[in-house]
Amino acid sequence: MLSTSEITPNELPVTRRPLWTAGFFGVLATQFLGTFNDNLLRWLSVCVGERIGNLSEPMNAAQEESWKTLMLVLGGVAFTIPYLFLMPLAGSLADRFSKRSVMITMKVAEVIIMTFAVWVMAHGNVTLMFVSVGLMGAQSALFGPSRFGAMPEVLPSEHLSEGNGYTGLATVVACALGAAAGFRMFGVIDHGITATGISWIAFLPAAASLIGIALAGTLTSLLIPPLAAGGPDKTLKLNPLTETIPALKILWKDVRLVRTTFGIAFFWFLASLAQANAEPLGTDVLGISVENVGLLLAVLVAGLGIGSVLAGHLSEGKVELGLVPFGAFGILISSLLVYITGSMVDPLRAATEPQLSFYLCGGSLFWLGVAAGMFNIPLETYMQYRSDPTQRGIILAACNFITFLFILLSLGVFFFMRSYLHLSPTAIFAVTALGTIPVLIYVLRLIPDLTFRFLLYLISHTFYRLKVHGRENVPEQGGALIVVNHVSFVDGIMMMGACSRIARYIIYADFTRMPILKPFADLMRVIPIKASEGPRALVKSLQAAKEAMLNGELVCIFAEGQITRTGQLQQFQRGMMKIVEGTGCPVIPAYLHGLWGSFFSFRGGKVFGSFPKLSSYPVSVQFGKPIKNPEDANAVRQAVQLLGVEAVERDKTRELIPIRQFIRRCKLDRNRSKVADSLGTDLTGGRVLIAALAMRRYLVREILQPDEKMVGLLIPPSVGGYLANMAIALAGRTAVNLNYTLTDEVLNHCVKDAGLKHVLTTKSFLEKKPIKLEGAEWVFVEEFKTKMTGLDKGVAAVQSYLPSWILDRWLGLTKIKPDDLLTIIFTSGSTGEPKGVMLSQHNIGSNVDGVDQLLNLESTDVLMGVLPFFHSFGYTGTMWLPACCAPKAVYHFNPLDAKIIGKLSEKHKTTIIIATPTFLKTYLKRIDKEQFAHLDMAILGAEKMPLDLAEEFLKKFGVQPSEGYGTTELSPVVSVNIPDHRTVDSHQIGTKLGTIGRPIPGVAAKIVHPDTMEDLGIGKEGLLMIKGPNVMQGYLNQPEKTSAVIKDGWYNTGDYGMIDNEGFISITGRQSRFSKIGGEMVPHILIEDHLTRIVERPDSDDVEVKLAVTSVPDPSRGERLIVLHTRLEKTPNEILNELKGKGLPNLWLPTADSFCQVDQIPILGTGKLDLKGIKETALKQFGP
Repeated sequence: MLSTSEITPNELPVTRRPLWTAGFFGVLATQFLGTFNDNLLRWLSVCVGERIGNLSEPMNAAQEESWKTLMLVLGGVAFTIPYLFLMPLAGSLADRFSKRSVMITMKVAEVIIMTFAVWVMAHGNVTLMFVSVGLMGAQSALFGPSRFGAMPEVLPSEHLSEGNGYTGLATVVACALGAAAGFRMFGVIDHGITATGISWIAFLPAAASLIGIALAGTLTSLLIPPLAAGGPDKTLKLNPLTETIPALKILWKDVRLVRTTFGIAFFWFLASLAQANAEPLGTDVLGISVENVGLLLAVLVAGLGIGSVLAGHLSEGKVELGLVPFGAFGILISSLLVYITGSMVDPLRAATEPQLSFYLCGGSLFWLGVAAGMFNIPLETYMQYRSDPTQRGIILAACNFITFLFILLSLGVFFFMRSYLHLSPTAIFAVTALGTIPVLIYVLRLIPDLTFRFLLYLISHTFYRLKVHGRENVPEQGGALIVVNHVSFVDGIMMMGACSRIARYIIYADFTRMPILKPFADLMRVIPIKASEGPRALVKSLQAAKEAMLNGELVCIFAEGQITRTGQLQQFQRGMMKIVEGTGCPVIPAYLHGLWGSFFSFRGGKVFGSFPKLSSYPVSVQFGKPIKNPEDANAVRQAVQLLGVEAVERDKTRELIPIRQFIRRCKLDRNRSKVADSLGTDLTGGRVLIAALAMRRYLVREILQPDEKMVGLLIPPSVGGYLANMAIALAGRTAVNLNYTLTDEVLNHCVKDAGLKHVLTTKSFLEKKPIKLEGAEWVFVEEFKTKMTGLDKGVAAVQSYLPSWILDRWLGLTKIKPDDLLTIIFTSGSTGEPKGVMLSQHNIGSNVDGVDQLLNLESTDVLMGVLPFFHSFGYTGTMWLPACCAPKAVYHFNPLDAKIIGKLSEKHKTTIIIATPTFLKTYLKRIDKEQFAHLDMAILGAEKMPLDLAEEFLKKFGVQPSEGYGTTELSPVVSVNIPDHRTVDSHQIGTKLGTIGRPIPGVAAKIVHPDTMEDLGIGKEGLLMIKGPNVMQGYLNQPEKTSAVIKDGWYNTGDYGMIDNEGFISITGRQSRFSKIGGEMVPHILIEDHLTRIVERPDSDDVEVKLAVTSVPDPSRGERLIVLHTRLEKTPNEILNELKGKGLPNLWLPTADSFCQVDQIPILGTGKLDLKGIKETALKQFGP
């Protein structure tokens, strides 16, 4: 099993940092304001330069076009050239000093440069205006590597893609707004421009904006947190001629970074070309004024921003290079659409009348921006992630050098196409599309696997909403084996979308050979496996997986060997251990949650058996901590099972609480019989909902006080009791179903403990069993019919037809949290005074969901409810299970009244019954075979099921009883045997007689040493511990007792048992039902079973409990076994003679004088032995 020593330091729990911190906001705001000011100055300078040139000397149309193009190019060149020459210095500054210090210094420099720019622009000096643009380019060049390199230090790795997406959005939005502001500001100051300068009155808004924004950016840079220098011993590199080539050589050492750099450079080549081409496109093609060209740029850049954020969102916390080819394809198509739609616009009509092609061209520009953002963000993120932190500044500066070289090239290409080739602006976009084709082909050939993986991600996310947790547990480098449960045919697709790296999947060989799947299997380099092909083929597959891990690759295996047909976690195959042996690679447990019941799972017995949902399925993948050197496959299985517990717990906020499920189920079953009872009541789902809503309205108005949170009920199983519980839940109160088999004294103790003010009951019940209630008032359910007004019933009827989401809000059900209490159930008190078990909405809801997943309940099912609602199995299993799920429920108040139960079963065609072995024994003897003709499932709990009882029941009714297990503290179901799944090509075990089955989905079990609490693993007897969403909130008003039984989320059941290698649990005894005699633990239950078989007559119809084993203190041996029994036909000596023949140790045999005859064995109302009463009786007779 796992131990702390098996977890290496770098595998310790990671504290997840949030994305939105003051530091990240500081970087984002500083970047936004700086980029805005850059573009404001650049485009204002271009426009002012154009105007001053036109005013300085007369020009013809051709000269004006050439001057205009020259200004556009100069604006780009002046801003870009500093990036080329300052690249080494920028990189070394980012490495040598704190990146925060560099950024703050550059923002101060921006204030000085903007002051200079304002002065020269006001004096009309065009040359110095572009010098100021160049100075801002220098400031940005020195600022860029520090900002870019700070991102991995400010953000946790899981938020890097998302953070880059937001930074990309801020940058492009700032570009758009800055450019638009530049054009607009030109319109404001245009009237004050002369050949010699600008009047200060007209220029004041622009001057204030340029300097004010620079000051604001300086202030936001102070929010950036202190950042350590990456290479404080490095020297500054001032000579661009001697330092550029070495920096490029450092970049060139990693071919992947080189390819990424040219991808980023290509993006900026297109961005610069599109930006320079925007003004002629607007003025010459679309017929808009110079002042409004900024709006056209805004459309393009808005698309770029949305594409950047979309790329961060689709990356889901990982570097998703699979986006790049999709972005390139989008650039290709969008550029062609700009060319086609722009060519259709009539510029002479554009200014006076709307044209469809005008808007189509604008839309195409928007989608061009979206595609470009999706192309660029994954590349920038990969550059940050891949670069060495100690040389990140130099590497990023080298990347910037190449990028801005491409930007200069794009300006040259633009000047050449406009001035020499005289291409129209739309034709330039056509050239862009043609230039993207070879890039797209290259990328597709370079990363076909990543492209295909992302394509599968898109397809799967159309039908599934995938959430990934614990991705940081998957190592970014080196080999590892991911072990995951197998739920459906799309598990591989889900895992591809969840993993941050490409993994090689071990897949059933026949699938990889199918003609339609083989090309994709080859592309993803899957490892085929098929056990039936013989040991040699199996060893070859396992060896291939091992070699892949040794080569540093991820390998993913579905260790169950086949898709689950039952919904339960199956046995893990031992072959997985052969893969990791001797590799030193960790095992990464993973759990797929939410796919059981989907179109591609086997829920219901066959794949494609359920109709696909119109809405997408919520699915999650949880990666666990790496396991070094797991002991065996069962240790890994346990880790995967625990991840299932985490998955259910995490999803509780999006699950509907039980009463909201009840509302929706009633609407689905509006015209179908939903509940009935032995009193003759039979209601459809619609009538059930109306009745419960009317009762709720009356209770809230007339009975319950506003601060009254808990409401008592004392009603046997019936439609009335069912409706009362639903009404209380609809009112948002906590139901407390009281045990009417208790004495008045104990019952009143429960009333006081729960603080009850009202107890709902019926007059007919109190006539049969008078109870003296103290501290609370009786509320008689029969009186509701006469006291409820017509308005109550009318409002309830209207409410029943409202959409569920509206009704939820009307009743305030959306305010109820998953951890709010739904009920308090008092324990039976079999071993002491009853304790109030607090069960939450999520406790009951998850238990109902887990049982429903396993039993595959249908609308044709009819559940016979005979267990009282104060019994946890009765409350959850026979009330909330049919309330939330498809089956109809039929109730009878007396579980031993076999005659009525048989008639009801025959009338309503019962298919499911939940009972105890004691009750089932009665039905076996007193119900005719024909009355259970439709029965196909009998689920037993509360006590151990005798195997001979199961055999006899199967023989008579043709139904194999399924033994389950649970306790009130566990809501109550922990595990259950379910029918086996058998087909021609598959056999999965669901039942093992003598066990209590496997845990239900979302629940984990383990066996520990009763003294040391050390995990014992598989096949060893010890104390049974349970963890899951079914573990109670605690004991009411008894925190000490709660902490005594719940440790780190694990509940101590007090039962001894063991777990086999297939996950089946066997109960060997209860901690309180063992005696320590002569230092040896002696199990009461085992002795009890042998004695019962000896004294019972097979042909007898008597179902009375004959005997029970307990113990009393003994001065010599510690404890002494006592047998309480009713009148027997055999003497104690005769019984002991037969018992000796069973092969039990002598220490386990009671003596003849330890037998004690009583009139009746103490039994609880739930059908369980009253262990407390049995012990007290024995002590009276044999105690000291």
